[in-house]
Order: sequence, then structure tokens, then C-alpha cells
Amino acid sequence: MEISEKHYCVILAGGKGRRLWPCSREQKPKQFIDFFGSGRTLLQQAYDRVARIVPLKNIFVSTQLEYAHWVAEQLPELPATNVLAEPVSRNTAPSMAWAAFRISHLCPDARIVILPSDQAVIGDDAFEHDINECFDFVAQNDCLIAVGVRPTRPEPGYGYIQIGDDAGPESLYKIQSFTEKPERDFARMFVESGEFLWNTGIFLSNVHNLVTSLCRILPVVLRSIDNENFIASIEEELLYIHENFSKFPNLSIENGMLENSDNVYVMKCSFGWADLGTWHSIYESMQKGEGDNVVIDSEVMLEDCRDNIIKMPKGHLAVINGLDGYIVAESGDVLIICKKGDSSALIRKYVNEVRLKYGEEFV
Repeated sequence: MEISEKHYCVILAGGKGRRLWPCSREQKPKQFIDFFGSGRTLLQQAYDRVARIVPLKNIFVSTQLEYAHWVAEQLPELPATNVLAEPVSRNTAPSMAWAAFRISHLCPDARIVILPSDQAVIGDDAFEHDINECFDFVAQNDCLIAVGVRPTRPEPGYGYIQIGDDAGPESLYKIQSFTEKPERDFARMFVESGEFLWNTGIFLSNVHNLVTSLCRILPVVLRSIDNENFIASIEEELLYIHENFSKFPNLSIENGMLENSDNVYVMKCSFGWADLGTWHSIYESMQKGEGDNVVIDSEVMLEDCRDNIIKMPKGHLAVINGLDGYIVAESGDVLIICKKGDSSALIRKYVNEVRLKYGEEFV
């Protein structure tokens, strides 16, 4: 299939990745790491995936200013002007506001896919088919499409999208409700009902609808760009963003648009998907070895061990006996061994305590 010049992509690669500490560190978060030993980092894999359906010149990467050098190093073919390096962190809605403003001036009838860099997608052909279906729909309809996947367990760390009425195309539905990170009991009810999908964090819209919607929820900076400050060049745009980006609220696309808009839809995807945000979610999504252990690109000898996830540095050997339900992860100067359970809260707690007691170098 010929790739349309109106297709655009924004890869979100600005997160700190603290929940995968110590392998994901402040100076080099998970999206810039070859986490699974595949030969490509998570950012590079996201780029490869979308390059099948979007012209290379139309791919943008949204990141933090401190990480722009990683993007340039890992994606040397990407034009420097396609790296949107934010001066401060303000979540995904402001990131999209800047990207949408830029793209709207390049192509007023662009169709945009927003793609997180920290996820695994299984089935490139199915991914290409689903995203192209969504591109076709948003080209004809002013709406936002969230891409959802059928849940496999009551995971409280994800967003849940309730399916509403059919929207016409196969596997596309109106969104009836959205719940971000419910309590486990509610997550179990959602899964058992069969009415909910996990939110993958992949979104699509045409640029006109995206700019209009974001102006409504983020009026301070966006409206002043259009109404008060004519920006004639990339240099002027960058100067304006660096002076005004901090005025944006800390707001996600989900909270800003899925919860507060009528023209929102969900596509039930046909490709496989896994979140790579936490040790627990990686464990749940990966194929298990003997004793239901998950060993990630590491040299390990296990005896009488079950339900563990283990990642060691290259050149290091782990010999483990009698461990059940733990995370064992070593990177650089930090080794962590902790219960797998609610790893997100535990890791966040340890990161904060280490920062206070030992300083930034271990974080």
C-alpha cells in the first residue's frame, strides 16, 4: 500500500521511566535502552514500526530537552527539526499541543497517530492494517480514536475504556466511559463484564480536530500563539515554546480528551500489545520459562525458584536459589531484589528514598 503524504506520527519519548529502575535511570530512561537484547532500543523499535505507514519526514519525536541527544544518536536519519524537545515536563496533552501546532502549519489536513515508545507490539501487519483503518476514519470525521486491546487480567495500573455503540467500521465503537487506573476490585469487574478494553496509549485524529480540542482544554498557550503571536519560522516557534511551555498544566491526553469530549471512539486492535512500564507488567506479558520465571537477556542459574523476573547486565552471572515471586534487577551501580507484587509503588518508594539518602547518582 502506498504511504500517504498526509500521514503523520508523533512518538512520545519523554518519560523518566522510574518504574523500571534501576535498569531505567534518570540519565538514560527505558525508551533509549535495548531492554530485551534485540539490537534496537524501544524508541528505535517504535520508529521502525511506524515507518511502514508514515513518510519518514513526517515522523516527530516528543521528548525532554535533556534527552534530545539520545534521540539524535539513535535516530540519525530524523531531521533535527522533527525532535520536539520540551524545556519542562508537562505530560502528554501539552506535548501533543506543540506537535499539532507544528503539523497544522505543514499540512492542514494531516492525519496524526500518537504512539508511545515504551510498549511492545506483536504483529506488524495487523498493526499497519489497524492504524490505516483509523487514518481513513479520522480523515472523514472530526474525532479522536483511542486504540484499545482486550484485557487479559484485572490490572489496576492501566486505563479502561468502556465500549459503546458501533461506529460503522469493524471494531470501531463510541466510547461510553473511561476509567484511569481503577482499584483492583473494579478492574476485575471491568474485565469480567466483557465491556472494557485496556487503553494502549495510541491515539489518532485529524490535525484540525486535535488543535480545536486542545485549544479548548489548554487555552492559555495555544490561543495566544494563534491570536497574538504570528510565528513565521521554526526559530521563532522554539523561542516561544521555551518561554511559554511552563504555562501548560500537567495534563494527560486521557484526562483532557477521553473524559471530556463527545467525539471520542475506540478501535479494538487486532495486533498483540504489552505495556513495558513496570516490572510486573513485563512479567505478565512475557513468555515464562521453567518455574514460571522470566529471564530478560541475562545469564542466570536458577534452582528451586518460581515466578521471578530477572535482568542482569552483560557479563554478569546470577546464581539464585529458593526465590519465589521477586524482581532481581541489576544495572550499573545498583542491584534491587524486592517482591514482585505491586512493583510500581515499591520502586517509586525506593527511588525516592535512595535519592534522599545517597543522592542523584544512583537514580
